[in-house]
Amino acid sequence: MVIDSVISQRWEVMREALDERQRRLLVGVEAKVLGRGGVAAVALATGVSRTTIRAGLSEIEATGQTAQQTHALTGRTRQAGAGRKKIELKDATLLPDLLVLVDATTRGDPESPLRWTCKSLRNLADELKAKGHAVSHVVVGKLLKSQNYSLQSNVKVIEGNQSPDRNAQFEYINSRVAAALQAGVPVVSVDTKKKELVGAYKNAGQQWLPGGEPVKVKVHDFIDKELGRANPYGVYDIGADEAWVSVGTDHDTSAFAVQTIRRWWFSMGRERYPQARRLLITADGGGSNGHRVRLWKLELSRLAQETGLDIEVHHFPPGTSKWNKIEHRLFSFITMNWRGCPLISHEVIVSLIAGTKKRSGLSVRAELDSAQYPKGQVVCDEDFAAIKLERNEFHGDWNYCIRSSA
Repeated sequence: MVIDSVISQRWEVMREALDERQRRLLVGVEAKVLGRGGVAAVALATGVSRTTIRAGLSEIEATGQTAQQTHALTGRTRQAGAGRKKIELKDATLLPDLLVLVDATTRGDPESPLRWTCKSLRNLADELKAKGHAVSHVVVGKLLKSQNYSLQSNVKVIEGNQSPDRNAQFEYINSRVAAALQAGVPVVSVDTKKKELVGAYKNAGQQWLPGGEPVKVKVHDFIDKELGRANPYGVYDIGADEAWVSVGTDHDTSAFAVQTIRRWWFSMGRERYPQARRLLITADGGGSNGHRVRLWKLELSRLAQETGLDIEVHHFPPGTSKWNKIEHRLFSFITMNWRGCPLISHEVIVSLIAGTKKRSGLSVRAELDSAQYPKGQVVCDEDFAAIKLERNEFHGDWNYCIRSSA
């Protein structure tokens, strides 16, 4: 037993430092030193098969051109042709059958055996076994990797039907924004952030807390009838890297959106741009600030008359909201700032938004807007006709200016 233990310890220390041939010689030497019964004892102590140990003994006891000389001449650890044959060589149809199963074209083939089944390694192995192949899920994984297959998730890249003027609109917006910034005209990007449940609900992300003391939240995300949802609407000043966010407690309507722009102007914008006579707004094509929404234009008209500003608006094409500056210059940082923190009240949400910072110097102000903004308000033709609306020659539905006076 003592000898077995010594052999076992010596094997554990040496095996990772040796190549296959050297390990074979080591166990052969151990067996030779032990004499009768040595092969069985070494196999038990090391876990190496008796066949391998005997092969090591044979190399040690070889006469004529020794195994050492062979290795020195050829540089090989094994003899030519030695070792287990690859399964795909022994079974010539295995790899083609596997590639047929995972071929992308089979996804739409109702006759494919895995058309409606998760293509896991075990399912693939089971299907190959049904075809007469002796293969395990581990080998299936190795074969797939050898063919440059890997586990991959779905990727959101298909944006649906796109306007043929999509890129032209991007270029037009960029040119108008660049010209406005150069002229010292205030340029803001506006949008509604994702509506948030208010209460002790799980919020994605993690924060540093004492070990074993996570914040406890509700199991189910059923809306709290008293607290409801929060509607953060943001106004991001592109030139100043400043933002205003109103956290609404009622509906996200055009009246709420324009009221947020009004709050930004009288709280931040007017002081920064005292000589401004024009305001440029970039916005998504839908939602409360959508290009088809009459109330949006009517409320902007009222704001223009109140401030004396001509309001120039440019909408991003449908399905391209991620290109709006506010998304990745403000909203993404708000999300990072409150990660892992339950939004238990509107006041907490306001505080977390106002505390959002980034190294570039972003400054954010936030306030609660508890006013009522009823849905379903209809703008009659007479009121809409009174708006001093000038549509651009290029996509006047997306690009227009609302004058403060005739």
